[in-house]
Amino acid sequence: MAGHSAQLDAKTLWGGKESPFQTSYGKLMMWFFLVSDALTFSGLLIAYGFTRHDAQDAWPIGEETFNSMPFLGHGYPLLYVALMTFILIVSSVTMVLAVEAGHRMDRKGVTKWMIATIIGGFFFLGSQAWEWSHFIHGSEFGKIELSDGSQAIVKGHFGEIQNFTVTKAGSEHKVGAVIKDDLMHQFQHAAEQGHIENGFIHLSDGAVAKINKAHDHDLKLIIKRDGNTYKVGGEEITGKKAENLYYEALYAGEKNRVIYGANMKQNEYGPQQYAQFFFFITGFHGFHVFSGVIINILILLGVLAGTYHKRGHYEMVEKTGLYWHFVDLVWVFVFTFFYLL
Repeated sequence: MAGHSAQLDAKTLWGGKESPFQTSYGKLMMWFFLVSDALTFSGLLIAYGFTRHDAQDAWPIGEETFNSMPFLGHGYPLLYVALMTFILIVSSVTMVLAVEAGHRMDRKGVTKWMIATIIGGFFFLGSQAWEWSHFIHGSEFGKIELSDGSQAIVKGHFGEIQNFTVTKAGSEHKVGAVIKDDLMHQFQHAAEQGHIENGFIHLSDGAVAKINKAHDHDLKLIIKRDGNTYKVGGEEITGKKAENLYYEALYAGEKNRVIYGANMKQNEYGPQQYAQFFFFITGFHGFHVFSGVIINILILLGVLAGTYHKRGHYEMVEKTGLYWHFVDLVWVFVFTFFYLL
């Protein structure tokens, strides 16, 4: 068998100047980076999975949390997230077309498809910023603490707040004044501080006003923390009973009985760890998308300047394409873990 082996001298073995697998040094280093980055995301998602397993019944469901569309309001479960995902996948296709055009030395084609990829990236970043804002501000109902100590999120149609009618004067508002501006923000802030009692709101200037609000519809309470009476995963609380329990807590005049939205300290949607993982993992991915958009813009400037055409190849476009495809692939896993499972 040894007679069939090729004998190489030391100069050929150790002389260098040859790319392994005929891959350029730049592409090889990009692959090393992507593998290390993939391990980072894997660790984060595995930690998320273990944490979710420990609090499975109380963990938020994607279609309950992300059910809004810009300008259309609530009632569209995961639709906007699906649109974001579709646009990002399409941007991966346009990047493939840019790389293919580079192989044909088609400078105009590379320019066209790179611009389309950058537009897709900006759309995704803008959508993620909107989603974060919606997640932080929360729903119209919030998460409520019931009289037995349990906590529940509320689903249904929130009746529109029409106005506040002042019944006790303050430093700015007189008796009989009708307040029509910034109603939801004032309502939620007062509810969090325990400044709403029996349908009356205490305003910041010391005035007291009656809340004139349309009737809610189809209320349902979903228990997220056990209490003395109501348990996580127990019988659904709907209809008039859900409405009575909700407004009994909301109008109790006690601070912190209701939580709106999510931040690093409190979370309307479920266990606090959910918000922490959401902000970190989607934010980390968003940073990668932002970096990819900036890199694509820099490469596009090189294409427009004719730099790569003069070199006789568009390998830089191919290398940034590897990074962009990786970012898209990671989002498929993030989307699955956070929104579908």
